[in-house]
Formats: sequence, C-alpha cells, structure tokens
Amino acid sequence: QVQLVESGGDSVQAGGSLGLSCAASGYTYSGYCMGWFRQAPGKNREGVTITDGNGRPMYADSVKGRFTISRDKSKNSVSLQMDSLKPEDTAMYYCAILTTVCTVYSDAGRNYWGQGTQVSVSA
Repeated sequence: QVQLVESGGDSVQAGGSLGLSCAASGYTYSGYCMGWFRQAPGKNREGVTITDGNGRPMYADSVKGRFTISRDKSKNSVSLQMDSLKPEDTAMYYCAILTTVCTVYSDAGRNYWGQGTQVSVSA
C-alpha cells in the first residue's frame, strides 16, 4: 500500500518562509516522479513543482524563484522550501507520486496522493 505523509503546514505572514516535507512508503519502483500540488478554496488543484527520476525539477510559473523542491531518494522523501510567500499561496498542499506524466501541468493518470497539509499566508 502506497502512503504519502506530509508535514510542515502552518500559518505565516506574507514574505515569510515555510518548509514542507513528504515521506513516501510502499512504492516499489525506482526513479519515479514526485512533487507537490495545491488546491485553494473554490479552485481546481494545480501543480506547484515536481522532480523527475533524475532529480530534475519543474516549477509552475507562479512559484519560480520562490519555491525549491529537493529530494532524498535514500529516504523516499521530498521537501518543499517556500520563500517570499504571498497570500495567493494559501492552499492545501498535497504531495504526490505521478506514475503517468511527470509534469506540473497535469495530474491525469493513476497517481498517489497524501492527505494534504494546510498553508495559510496572511497579508
């Protein structure tokens, strides 16, 4: 059984920083795509950042230069460092293993999701 467990969500003021972590277990394939998506109230889920099996990152335009994804393959974990946070970054953040297409532009396919961790940024 694949499990993804996120941690690190919190409430911060605009301009602040926050780090999220995700630990994966039960996924036996190597070189898989892993990343972060988010969903704000009343909006569709959107991709934030992913890292492919070779560690190459991809970022949504809205977070480029502010967010950094990192991965520890030995621990099957991925982290997200969020700097210069804005109120529009407020959302539930979900860790994901993407098995079909490794991109921030689509979450189609049979993917695995964590339960989410809330990030709230106040002005």
